[in-house]
Amino acid sequence: MMAANKRLCCGHSYYGASSAGPGVPVGASSAAPGVPASLLDAAARAVAANVPFQRVEQSFPRVPEHVLGRIVYWSFPRNERYIRMYSSFVGSGSSVVASASSSSSTSATAASGSAAATGSVGGKEDGESPGVPFDRGVRLLENGAVDEVLQIGFHLSGSVKEPTNGLFPDQEKVFKVSVNFDRCKITSVKCGCDSRDIFWCQHVVALSLYRIRKADNVQIRMPISETLLQMTREQLQKFSQYLISEHNDVLPTAQRLADEIMESQSTINMLQGAPDPTAGGSVDDEYCWHLDEEQILKLVKNFLTHGSHSEQLTSIFEKVREMLRARDSNSVRMLTLITEQFLTDPRLPGWRTSGIPTTEKCRPPWDEIGALWVCVILNPQATAAKKSTWWQRLKSWSELPVCPLEDGDARSSDAVGVQAQPLPQTIFHRALEAARLSWDDCHLEAILRCNQPTAELRKNFRCMCMGTVNGLCTLVNSSGRRIWLENIPLSCARVEALRSHGYTDEARRLAVAIVLGMKHQQRLNCLSYYNRKNMVPQPAHTGFSSSYSQRYHPPASTEGWIGHPLDPIGCIFTTLLEASGSATKDNTGPISEDECSTCGVGRNTEYGDCSCQHTYTASDGLGKEEYYCLALEVALMGLGQQRMMLPGVYAQEKAVKQEGKLITQLEQFELDDVLIEVFREQVHMLLESGSGSGLGHGVHPNSAPMHTFAKYLFVKLLPCDADLAFRVGLRAMRLPVLEAIDDHEDAPVGHAGQQPMPGNPGQVIGRYPRWFNFAHVEARQCDLAATMLYASRDEPQRLRTVLECAQRNICSSRQLFKLAQDAYECAIPKAGAARHRPLLEAALELGLQVMRLTLNRPGWHRNEMVRWLVKCATELGYEALIDLMKLWYSFFTPSEATGTVASTIVSPATLVHLGLDFVLQEELASCSCVLAVQCVRKDAPNCALSALTLCEKNVHAFDDIYVHIVDEASASMSWSQLFAVARYLERRTKALRAHKVALLGMKNLHVAHNQDSHPAINDIHWACGLSHSIGKNELTCMIQVVIENIHCATILSDILRRCTLNAPGISAIEGKHRPSLVILTYDKPPLILLLNAVLSAYVNTMHARLAHISPRHYTDFIEFLCKAREAFLLAPDGRHSFAHLIENMKLVYKGKKKLMLLISERFAL
Repeated sequence: MMAANKRLCCGHSYYGASSAGPGVPVGASSAAPGVPASLLDAAARAVAANVPFQRVEQSFPRVPEHVLGRIVYWSFPRNERYIRMYSSFVGSGSSVVASASSSSSTSATAASGSAAATGSVGGKEDGESPGVPFDRGVRLLENGAVDEVLQIGFHLSGSVKEPTNGLFPDQEKVFKVSVNFDRCKITSVKCGCDSRDIFWCQHVVALSLYRIRKADNVQIRMPISETLLQMTREQLQKFSQYLISEHNDVLPTAQRLADEIMESQSTINMLQGAPDPTAGGSVDDEYCWHLDEEQILKLVKNFLTHGSHSEQLTSIFEKVREMLRARDSNSVRMLTLITEQFLTDPRLPGWRTSGIPTTEKCRPPWDEIGALWVCVILNPQATAAKKSTWWQRLKSWSELPVCPLEDGDARSSDAVGVQAQPLPQTIFHRALEAARLSWDDCHLEAILRCNQPTAELRKNFRCMCMGTVNGLCTLVNSSGRRIWLENIPLSCARVEALRSHGYTDEARRLAVAIVLGMKHQQRLNCLSYYNRKNMVPQPAHTGFSSSYSQRYHPPASTEGWIGHPLDPIGCIFTTLLEASGSATKDNTGPISEDECSTCGVGRNTEYGDCSCQHTYTASDGLGKEEYYCLALEVALMGLGQQRMMLPGVYAQEKAVKQEGKLITQLEQFELDDVLIEVFREQVHMLLESGSGSGLGHGVHPNSAPMHTFAKYLFVKLLPCDADLAFRVGLRAMRLPVLEAIDDHEDAPVGHAGQQPMPGNPGQVIGRYPRWFNFAHVEARQCDLAATMLYASRDEPQRLRTVLECAQRNICSSRQLFKLAQDAYECAIPKAGAARHRPLLEAALELGLQVMRLTLNRPGWHRNEMVRWLVKCATELGYEALIDLMKLWYSFFTPSEATGTVASTIVSPATLVHLGLDFVLQEELASCSCVLAVQCVRKDAPNCALSALTLCEKNVHAFDDIYVHIVDEASASMSWSQLFAVARYLERRTKALRAHKVALLGMKNLHVAHNQDSHPAINDIHWACGLSHSIGKNELTCMIQVVIENIHCATILSDILRRCTLNAPGISAIEGKHRPSLVILTYDKPPLILLLNAVLSAYVNTMHARLAHISPRHYTDFIEFLCKAREAFLLAPDGRHSFAHLIENMKLVYKGKKKLMLLISERFAL
């Protein structure tokens, strides 16, 4: 709160007694409506807005009271925009409701000061937020809630009634409100509602608006010290006693002050005068609008601590910009508070020193802080002392060890061959650089004042073009118009600073000069590139890709304009759009105390609403059409600039967002003939600008791709200039970071031989900076290719060119497959229209390339792709399917070719869909059989079964595959694969062949003594049963192999018991009747051999288990011995052999007394 002014307590009043009486407002005007303001009022308004009241008293020994009354009257703010600025967020809340027009008691003098404020406002807009304090205050004022308004000097007080419950409006609560003001600024507020917010409450708003709109209804008195000076001693004593009597709570304070006054050496008696809270601020005070710093710090702290109130924080930044436009000193004050609180964030040390990445939510606020300080320090009206103070403050912040970096992902690179990166800069270094800029340049002043170049300057430019005058190229262009050539981001920072401080006309003029300078430099780059290209002989074709046919060139500019922290292109684009009348216009100028407009002053965070078509009225010597053209040109130049890929995840994502936002605005442009010509000319310049353009020849491998921008250009140019559109699209299809050095190499490699990481297209290894948004880049490349394929569908030659370009430049298999699917969807209309065969062929060719690229890549989702490819070939017809099967080895694995491709092609559903006759069906079947034989010869283990299925009706092919399976059985096929083939052969009534294959599978199988639950148990039993059903000789062969490879006693025992049963029946053995079968016995071959193997296996297993047995396994071992005894009893002398085994066990393992005791008890031995 501003310190109270010291007023003298002795002597007589300088001003005489008031002639108005106690009930008449001192500042009331007696002028009739429509009469201009008097000279007294005009002078009083100027003094009230600029001169402290204390200085008025000190400068003149006697000032008439009515003069001082008019000064006091005009010292209250007269513009409602300030009230709204301090009581609502930017863009929230409605306009002020006009009410003064219905007040017949308003004087003419008051109307001259506030007529515009009350006459230019409108009613409540749709969708306004009822919670905004300003809107709520307006409603309170309209409802007559303000009462007992009294102004005593520079102190305004009153009461505001507000319903406590919306359902019961009769229940009201009265709030006492008071405000202090000085020089047309409210310096402090106080309300009984105790609202704690960054904005003034609705009660303060209602009281302030009442004073503005109904100024002549307010009783205005002189400062209280004036009244006290006119009182006698008795009056003063009575006044004091009555005051204390009515306010008992001030009694201790009154006694303390009385004691101090009674002491002659007290501090109060040593000072001259006494404070008067109604007399305004003192001369030395820096008066400013009331701002609750504590609440701002609290909100920022909550955001940093909990991440909450992010929308309010964004609105506070917008509020800072609004204050900058109003040229309010609180803007810098608020920004300083926010910055200092952000620097206390406890996470900053981790982000700066420990390498922890900055959270995404905290990066945009820091960017906004840096950009706002650039606007502050580039204030064209700032004094050198202020700029020095700001520079020192920014310098001290940037030297803090916790000060965040502009690139929060900046890391030092130790990779070999990587050039040393510059030291990372802090978030404030842009503002520190801007502090060195000056507004004193005479040419810059001429641009801002819209001074046209003289004839001599134009003549000198023509001489300069002839080489006779130097140094004038930075003044005018070839048309003789003033241009401004400076670093583009810094130049645009000047424009943003002008806009931010309300200098919209100057910002527009400078923006025009900057764009003209960019166009001038672009033409020079084109001319230079053209001369260089004609002077240097072109190399012959060597097989290299198009962009490597000549040496690449680094970007002409060291800084990219898209993705830049200051967003230079967006700034110029917005400025020119506002000038063209296409963007939503807002009153962004500074607020004058005599200005009474109440329209909004918020900064539009977007680039503007471009939905309106441009108009053609003139403004400041330039037609609005020209502003519109310049906005289009600067956007195209910015988007088409060759710029290096920014380092860090956040920087790359930010560049993508800026590019997308700008293109979204451009898409809303309605291009007429004039703009189309501008469009075409600019595109030609971009194609021929060399290193200055991302669409030029020989771009740097690390330059940002132009796919998104090129798609926009292609769509816009296609209706009016198809050749130019396809030229742009084909040029931009490239992806230099992965472009192949040699077109004949199968795997694409990046520049300097660095390859993309297999299976992870989102990264490029061994490169700085890393392309963290690589997946987005590839997706945009695919979108461009899909758009061009669809546009060229009716032109076969152009379609072939686009297809070859896409195949050459798109390195992502995933995106190629997506492109193929998109082409297929476009070629097969859902409404039943005719199929587009050229697009279908293109889709199939792309799909085949995907198959070829992913043929040896594990983990790829090839099953879906293979099924889709067969579906696409089916739509093309019989010839495509035949070619697919004949060239299968180039695109599919043998298992895919036999399991999915060929089986789907010869399936009944496909044949019915194609409507083929018998001859063509037989040709497809024959081709599939040839494919099956080839696949088995190449990979028998994985495709044997599917190949046999394909060749069921072709005896020759079937036999050939069977022979090859038998030959490969021992070398490469597993027991499971062989058993699967054997079971298939049995189902096809080929039992002998099944037995042979099963026997081979048994030879490849090995089961240890402890593998009681081996997964092959069912196959073993099935194979033995098959051999038993065929004949004794086959069973003998199978048992011999089983004895050799199966060592598990329980499995052998089960086989033995199954063989004594009747053999499983089969109807025929490959066309012959089943022979009569004899039940086998244990004492004759071949079961005698199997029985001996069973007994031997039990003995070996018992010794193996006893070697490492523990007491908890004793029960299981006893059960195992029971099974062994059952097997021993099958032998002629089995009982004696088992007893001998037990006795031998007791002797050998006599140390296991408990186990031996359990065995003896169980078997009674």
